[in-house]
Amino acid sequence: MVPLLLVLLLAVVLFGAGFAVKFLWLLAAIVLVAWLLGFVMRTAGTGGRRSRWYRW
Repeated sequence: MVPLLLVLLLAVVLFGAGFAVKFLWLLAAIVLVAWLLGFVMRTAGTGGRRSRWYRW
C-alpha cells in the first residue's frame, strides 16, 4: 500500500512540475515577444537620435 501511495505522490509531483515548467516557458515567450516589440517600436529621441532603453 505504501509503495503505491509513493508512486502516486511522485506522479502528482512530476505532473505539477511539468505543468509549472510549461507555464514558465509560455510566460518567458510572451515576455520575450513584448520586449522585442518594445525594442523595435520605440520612438526616436530628441535631435533625431534613437532613445536609449534607460532614462539616465
